[in-house]
Amino acid sequence: MTTTAKDPVETGQGRSPQIPKRKRGVGEFLIDQRAFVALIVLVIIFGLLSDNFLDPSNLVTMTRHVAYNAILALGMLLVITTAGIDLSVGSTVGLSGVVAGTMLQGWGISLFDVTAYPAVWVVVIVSLAVGAAVGALNGLLVTRFNVAPFIATLGMMYVARGAALLISDGATFPRLQGDPELGNTGFSFLGTGRPLGIPTAIWIMGVFAIVIGLLMTRTRFGRWVYATGGNDRAADLAGVPVNKVRMRAYMISGLCAAMAGLIIASELTSAAPQTGQTFELNAIAAVVIGGASLAGGRGTVKGALIGAFVIGFLSDGLVMVGVSSFWQMVIKGLVIVLAVMLDRGQEKLKEARAAAAAAQSNQQEPAPSSSGTRST
Repeated sequence: MTTTAKDPVETGQGRSPQIPKRKRGVGEFLIDQRAFVALIVLVIIFGLLSDNFLDPSNLVTMTRHVAYNAILALGMLLVITTAGIDLSVGSTVGLSGVVAGTMLQGWGISLFDVTAYPAVWVVVIVSLAVGAAVGALNGLLVTRFNVAPFIATLGMMYVARGAALLISDGATFPRLQGDPELGNTGFSFLGTGRPLGIPTAIWIMGVFAIVIGLLMTRTRFGRWVYATGGNDRAADLAGVPVNKVRMRAYMISGLCAAMAGLIIASELTSAAPQTGQTFELNAIAAVVIGGASLAGGRGTVKGALIGAFVIGFLSDGLVMVGVSSFWQMVIKGLVIVLAVMLDRGQEKLKEARAAAAAAQSNQQEPAPSSSGTRST
């Protein structure tokens, strides 16, 4: 009589062998945790070189400085995770401050021959909307006109900076503290307020970090962001609205840049169109140092925040130990290059591990049976 061999799933034959997970070496661990390691190293070095570096009041001051870069980095994280780049955030910082300065100084309405002095909350909303609009233009160029993100945002960097110069006529708007009689006071709270003894900028940084963290880890949009950056073609076939995701990412980046610009203008009680120059480099460096991939598909809020602390503590530490501004630029540039090199090294390690696992799986895969029946 003839019997049929049992299904491989039932007998356990033909199953893919379980490949034991390979333990990571020390080098791989350090690369994965490079942002945290770098931060610890900086704190130790500058703590030894400067007696005041680890002073609690100095740490609070440095954290307040970090807040600008951190907010920018959080917006940049979304864009880079979608495999994009945003070079316009520095100019958006200056533009939002100038818009706020214009409104607080008095917004002339020629049609009615009057000058309006909007309340601070109106100033903040309009300035944030301007930042989101710059991001929307970036997204439109990238998604609808298929302009490479680098070129699109590079062009908008000049457009936004030029708009700030045109609005202010190249001048700085001083005295942004407002006037009680005009009802537009309170703007300085963003930069100099200290609720519960902690600067407002740090509170705002925390709120943005929580919101964007939840957005990326607890919402469908967050999953779409990672899918778009990982493989936009596959994401599109899976039903992900790739263009809408990228558009929203650029808008959030612009909004974050506008918030940073408002904080800086509030702290200085003045708005200059030149504010924010090279800030985009700090934001990109913070995101990459924090473990995000410039190729997209990888990045975390925690990593971006730690990366921002690395950039901020490095800048302030170099000033405290008396390093010249010229050498500061050189060191920052080297840090950015090193961060990109480590990112590429991490990608190659992952590709090598995946190739080794695939080869091992193929070697352990049993040869298929030549016949599915046997006679008795």
